[in-house]
Amino acid sequence: MSIYQHFREEERVFVDQVLSWKEEVKDFYKERLTDFLNPREQEILATIIGTDDELRLSFFGGRFEVERKRALLTPVFIEHCEQDYDCVLFELNYPSKFVTLSHRDILGSLMSVGLKREKFGDILIMDNRIQLIVAKETALYVESNVTSIGKATVSLEALYFSEQMNAVETWRQQSGTVSSLRLDVILAEIYRVSRSKLEPYFTKGYVKVNWKLIESGSFQVEAGDHFSVRGLGRSQLVSIEGKTKKDKVRILYQTKH
Repeated sequence: MSIYQHFREEERVFVDQVLSWKEEVKDFYKERLTDFLNPREQEILATIIGTDDELRLSFFGGRFEVERKRALLTPVFIEHCEQDYDCVLFELNYPSKFVTLSHRDILGSLMSVGLKREKFGDILIMDNRIQLIVAKETALYVESNVTSIGKATVSLEALYFSEQMNAVETWRQQSGTVSSLRLDVILAEIYRVSRSKLEPYFTKGYVKVNWKLIESGSFQVEAGDHFSVRGLGRSQLVSIEGKTKKDKVRILYQTKH
């Protein structure tokens, strides 16, 4: 039985990467610290490592509930502590009385200075406070280069993780019925828009499944998949609940609020 049958075709490159990490740690007794992984990559890594009694796998990307995390893979006899994940927490100082900054603004600013997405974790926003978590190896570069976002002058202040905000996300679950598990059909149900109105979102590159760009509405989704549609929000297909008497597919999904 091939390990690849458990994953999608487009995930094979990452699966191969995980297999190489596993072999490296086991053969050379080396530690392997990854970049920040999205939840789907974390799931793949945990699935492949499984219950291997020679390895220890753990994740950290900040305290409380965070989405993007670094993974640390080591021989089983090595213990992990928070400092081993080389994460830095920054607070963003900006004129909050006069400027409103969104997640998209901050993400764009970080990318514009040449920082790869895998080198920083969650962006936390609560009221007027903003925090971001970055890889230690890029922290000095980020602190030196992120001096403005839009028209606002900003600065970064390093904090202890004990000072991290608990920016809780809320999700609302709903159920529905769809004619198929095509991506455009699922998104039409979740966001209450027609499939024809969704077409421009695909052509403009506004749709992601499990944090990967998807350009075709015919993409077949699976239970557990996460969706992001720019301008419409984020959602997840929680489960497939079977079929109705009219052969419709019953689904349970959730949207972020």
